[in-house]
Amino acid sequence: MALSTTQSIWRSGGGDNTRTAYCGSGVMAAQFYIADASASANVTVSSASGAANLILPAGAVILAVVITDAGTGSIDLGTTGYTSGTADTNAIASGLDVSAAGTVTAGLTNAASTEMSYVTSTDNTSGAGTVGGYITYFVTDPLIGQQNV
Repeated sequence: MALSTTQSIWRSGGGDNTRTAYCGSGVMAAQFYIADASASANVTVSSASGAANLILPAGAVILAVVITDAGTGSIDLGTTGYTSGTADTNAIASGLDVSAAGTVTAGLTNAASTEMSYVTSTDNTSGAGTVGGYITYFVTDPLIGQQNV
């Protein structure tokens, strides 16, 4: 994780300019889009033609998947290492129900990735249609909050 002035702002906003308080890691949300839930493919960041693949940073720990554009059936959400190419088809969620909008908790038992990773989708049980939403995550802080003051 890059050294962060954001963390120093959180600390100093709480009255600490001494690096005493542990500021933790911010929770982030990555928008995602799956054009065809019945196919295996990389997940993209939007429905726009030529949209970029969704790539999560090293150290990302998935907290939840929020479905805002429901398809049908269920899918597996996985990852493929950006450099290594190592694939785990259900690293984020196995049998994720995408048939209704709402929050689906996933990934809480998964270890943080050790490299940047593509997010992938694989049909699990009759997945179909477009699916979209947000993946919430945080990035582990290897310096344990001791970056900037």
